[in-house]
Amino acid sequence: MANSRPNRDASNSPSLRPHEYVVVARRYRPQSFDELIGQEHVARALSNAISTNRVGHAYLFTGARGVGKTSAARIFAKALNCIEGPTPTPCNRCDICQSISTGDDIDVLEIDGASNRGIDEIRQLRQNVNVRPSRERFKVYIIDEVHMLTREAFNALLKTLEEPPEHVKFIFCTTEPGKIPITILSRCQRFDFAGIRPASIAKRLQQIVEAEGVSAEPEALELLARRAAGSMRDSQSLLEQLLAFAPERITVADVNGMLGTAGEERLGTLVSHLVQRNASAALAELDAAVQQGVEVSQLMEQLLGFLRDAMVAAVGCPGEMFLYSSPRQWQAVAEAGKRLGLETILAAMQIVDHALARMHYSAQGRVLAEMALVRICGLDDLAEIAGLIAQLQRGGVAGPESVPPALPASAAASDAALKKKPEGIGTREGAGVPQPSPSSVEARGEVPGTSGLKTPAKPSPGVTRVTLSAENATEIWSRVLASLPGFGAEHAKHFARVVVTGPNRLAVSFRPAYTFSKTVCERPEQKAKFEQALAELTGQRITVEFTLLEDAPAASEKATPRVVPPHQRMLQVAQHPMVRRAAELFGARPVRVDDPPVEKGRST
Repeated sequence: MANSRPNRDASNSPSLRPHEYVVVARRYRPQSFDELIGQEHVARALSNAISTNRVGHAYLFTGARGVGKTSAARIFAKALNCIEGPTPTPCNRCDICQSISTGDDIDVLEIDGASNRGIDEIRQLRQNVNVRPSRERFKVYIIDEVHMLTREAFNALLKTLEEPPEHVKFIFCTTEPGKIPITILSRCQRFDFAGIRPASIAKRLQQIVEAEGVSAEPEALELLARRAAGSMRDSQSLLEQLLAFAPERITVADVNGMLGTAGEERLGTLVSHLVQRNASAALAELDAAVQQGVEVSQLMEQLLGFLRDAMVAAVGCPGEMFLYSSPRQWQAVAEAGKRLGLETILAAMQIVDHALARMHYSAQGRVLAEMALVRICGLDDLAEIAGLIAQLQRGGVAGPESVPPALPASAAASDAALKKKPEGIGTREGAGVPQPSPSSVEARGEVPGTSGLKTPAKPSPGVTRVTLSAENATEIWSRVLASLPGFGAEHAKHFARVVVTGPNRLAVSFRPAYTFSKTVCERPEQKAKFEQALAELTGQRITVEFTLLEDAPAASEKATPRVVPPHQRMLQVAQHPMVRRAAELFGARPVRVDDPPVEKGRST
């Protein structure tokens, strides 16, 4: 378990002058393997390597920022060079351990890969590795952010890294191992540092505030730990700000005020309005939060975290897997996940994520947040729609128990007019193709177009089925579009013609100017919506296909003859067979083209 004693590289003495103050993250840096919080697997592996005399010559420590990579490298260097070692438990009392802890040891060299990334620096390193350590067993090179080295620098390091002198050890630290050449990776022992769990971070923060003589609400430290997102250093930097903001006692209100975040109660109220689809109340809650100093982008990030935990609850995970919600919120999160449904939660998360991405490049953050909240309130029950699409893909037609009536009053009013149309198949142009009687097919318990699939086409309550025919194809398609809200239906309204091309087959044509609308309608999920609505309206499984019409010349173009330039007319006349023959016989060529005379009373 982590020790709460401060690092010996800075004293807590009251006589310390202001300019000698050392930040919390440095004062409480881990000094031994048992103080590496959240990296027990790394500490055990390195300790065993020292105990069994299996220490390699090159190590690669990877992980996110602030998880202990550089601290582990220093501890490893102390374990190798301690006056009582090599030992897994360095004494931290000898001059060697203390100089390594402060970064002043002449044989443990810490190099910043971002500012020493060129081939010249690596050449200098290669020359120095052959020099034996001045007072210690090993010369240790700790290269931080090693992925920043240039390709030439990596190539210059290869040979030395593969066969270094026996007194040299390399420790590379990086946050982006994917940028390191595979030739370097293959020569290192790799250790991946995991993100630190919020509970472990909160426990360490509690030890620090006690050592600092400050009291803190446990909920405030938990909020800091969750905000750090797995980084111990980030949590300690936030604590540093709070110690200046509230030097005697740290409360949840202090944390929210410093971070610009909303409290749990306000966030829960906002989510409840979204669950109830109450856009007005959601916008009012957002306005109240802004008036109290809450940052809009922070509130949206909190909402995204809440929805993430609701998603985890919706798929059946326990509260221990929540990352952004405190134990007091677990019940509310689980209830919100149950009421929204998984598909709706995923759609809401996409809306919030899109809004957050746009906020980085827009000065209208509040407007984007309000748009996102209103869009979430406008989401339908997407879980039901996903089930209908899955049923359609299996070849069945959903019954009334799974598909609510979607016909508006205006569409229902035109039922009588459609029922009067004669049966048959045709188009606006009047083409006709024989069609089997739907009544004879339904009598066998089959749905037309499903190859004998035994799916009864029972009418929904209050909905009158209409038979598709040549004369009413356009009206039926218009009713389908009226019953389907959304992006796809709006594009489908740009259709130019509806044609029945065969039994239970409908072709919807667009003009070339609406090619994009045709592409939108052809998407599998959108096409399934159209076919489902047709099945509800007609009681038959009807396949829809989308086509493009060819551009026809405009009437004005037909009426007005095209003006041909004189030289082009001369070339056309020269190619006429009679003119070519005359040219061959007489050696002549055309010099002028005259239009034929127009008789009086007649036009050309």
